[in-house]
Amino acid sequence: MQQIKPFLWFNDNAEEAVQFYVSVFRNAKAGTVTRWGEGGPGKPGSVLTATFTIEGIEFVALNGGPQHPFTDAISFVVPCESQAEIDEMWAKLTAGGTEARCGWLKDRFGVSWQVVPANIGELIQGKDAEGGERAIQALMQMTKIEIDTLKRAGGFA
Repeated sequence: MQQIKPFLWFNDNAEEAVQFYVSVFRNAKAGTVTRWGEGGPGKPGSVLTATFTIEGIEFVALNGGPQHPFTDAISFVVPCESQAEIDEMWAKLTAGGTEARCGWLKDRFGVSWQVVPANIGELIQGKDAEGGERAIQALMQMTKIEIDTLKRAGGFA
């Protein structure tokens, strides 16, 4: 069966990125590495592509050069079951990267991630319409998401 795979274009640090992602996620592993041969534009023996798997999803990392940097137009969502898991993933993924609003961040390679509660939809709907409005307003003020703050704002606590 054909499977869609995220394909990530790095300048020249795909192997470093793969090692980083495999260290961040509990259910992750490195896969195959393809290296440049003698006739290619890359340095012979250097990494061309590397595969890795996170939570059963296979990714491909390419050392393609600086022509196509990452943008916020694509991001990966990391649903978390607890505040402790949000805190852990946030700390790991923002190390050397940048924080943004509403649980968004860029890691040190420029890849965008959203670290959110697994039940984010329920939390931002609130207990009622007014709770939903308050929860959205609270979310808009956050960088790293705080579950208890969203619960209080939404009327759940």
